[in-house]
Amino acid sequence: MTQLRKALLLSSAMIGIAFLAILDIVPQEVAQFSPFLLLALFSGAWLRRDCSCNLLKRGAA
Repeated sequence: MTQLRKALLLSSAMIGIAFLAILDIVPQEVAQFSPFLLLALFSGAWLRRDCSCNLLKRGAA
């Protein structure tokens, strides 16, 4: 799956949870923290697979 598709799936999940909160299917408190939870659970959508945030790795990021 490409990086673009991962990002689109993550953003559509966030929008979907917000829509469910509007319809009172998901509690508002859950919907407020769901973007942070989704980013923590699916970090591959916003971080690359090669873990370019590794500071000890030599070379170009």
